[in-house]
Amino acid sequence: MIKAVFFDVGGVILDESREFAAWADWLGVPRHTLSAVFGAVVARGLDYRETFRTFRPDFDLEVELARRAAAGQPETFGAEDLYPDARGCLSALRDQGLLVGLAGNQPAHAEATLRSLDLDVDVIGTSHSWGVAKPAPAFFDRVVAEGGGDPSSILYVGDRPDNDARPAQEAGMKTCLIRRSPWGHILDLPAVADRCLFRVDSLHELPDLVAAHNSRAD
Repeated sequence: MIKAVFFDVGGVILDESREFAAWADWLGVPRHTLSAVFGAVVARGLDYRETFRTFRPDFDLEVELARRAAAGQPETFGAEDLYPDARGCLSALRDQGLLVGLAGNQPAHAEATLRSLDLDVDVIGTSHSWGVAKPAPAFFDRVVAEGGGDPSSILYVGDRPDNDARPAQEAGMKTCLIRRSPWGHILDLPAVADRCLFRVDSLHELPDLVAAHNSRAD
């Protein structure tokens, strides 16, 4: 049975469209151009920061984050950036008696912001607060620990087959891929996708799928 469900943040709970638009504006690049380059970077399986280095070869994310903050344009998100299906899904899963958590690669400011959104979750963990980032096995070891210690009872929901589904599967967890971020639509790893318990287009689908799975496992 599934006893705990953990979600990646960006591209799963959080729509990052506004933030990528802000990066395009910061770099002085047309938004559609940055989006096109981002898609090409994803298709090639490269680190997403290579998108920025296409326009500024010496781009350093931490340096640019500090520059943006100093200029009064910090990287940020709020309730308006949550996907419309996020809150309802989290609440529906908790109503089933499941432990629900968020666990994703996020910068220093993100955990406090996520907590301020009053999401219906038991656990909020980020790469910054945990001191380890996906896809490192230690990140998923932490998810297992926070989820009760039995990886086979945990479902990890992500948009990336490379950073989310594959390492979660290697840690012994069940997985779900959601198709809505660039990675979800562009990066195709059939061997990983075929091992997923679920593949969805919306989080609205997930509570019923989990409930049906658990009813069969009774």
